[in-house]
Amino acid sequence: MEEAIKKADVLIEALPYIRQFRDKIIVIKYGGSILGEERIRSGVLQDIVCLKLMGLRPVLVHGGGPNISERMRSTGKKSDFVDGMRVTDEETLVVVEEELTKLNRLIVNEIKELGVEVCSLNGKDNGLIIAEKKKAKIDLGLVGEVISVNSQIILQALKQDKIPVILPMACGLDKKTYNVNADEAAASISAAVEAEKLVVLTNVKGIMRDPDDATSFISHLTKQLAERMIEEKVIQTGMIPKVRACIKALEAGVKKTHMVDACIPHALLLEIFTDQGIGTEIVL
Repeated sequence: MEEAIKKADVLIEALPYIRQFRDKIIVIKYGGSILGEERIRSGVLQDIVCLKLMGLRPVLVHGGGPNISERMRSTGKKSDFVDGMRVTDEETLVVVEEELTKLNRLIVNEIKELGVEVCSLNGKDNGLIIAEKKKAKIDLGLVGEVISVNSQIILQALKQDKIPVILPMACGLDKKTYNVNADEAAASISAAVEAEKLVVLTNVKGIMRDPDDATSFISHLTKQLAERMIEEKVIQTGMIPKVRACIKALEAGVKKTHMVDACIPHALLLEIFTDQGIGTEIVL
């Protein structure tokens, strides 16, 4: 009986958040090693379906870096990164799209099995994501910088009561296909659809002042402090594009952004529907 009462208390705590976020768009970026682990993926997708059934409108943007890197290793091709972004030649681009497509099909099928409608979208198709070649300190090859998102394609899927599942490729103004960082794609998509929140799922608790010290966790971070932490190299490597994506989304009008450890069971629900949350929220 006591356990049942605790569960009821959790539902009551969630009520004001369910009311507040009903009909609001929540963009969720999901990728990395956590995407390849079946137990974690199952929990994340259950949470996303739960959001939908509670009246929110989730949009899922996924990456697939480890799958791509593993595929490249198996063919003897080296993966090079600059500030968390993969250097992409034409051969690598083929691998990127093939692996992202496999993951997209997997996610779509698993969401279908949970009993809701879902829509698979490739960013390069129908002008969904338009990009130009990304400028960087070294040539990244076929890596794109998002310049526009056709929000109507996503909004139409939501209107049809489907969960859009988007893989981050883009069509260039030069008609070339580009690999787009999934965090950047999620930020641009969240801005285009005027999302209430952007939630970036990771495999770490959130932002730490010291990655080796669990007590240095930061639950609330402003854009200004986040930028300073990047400059001071407190935030490094693969976390840089994630934090920059959150900043980009905020600057474009998204109200709140979150970085959440997907390895924690039901992390997504805990972050959105509880008073304390469990990750790092980044705000203006």
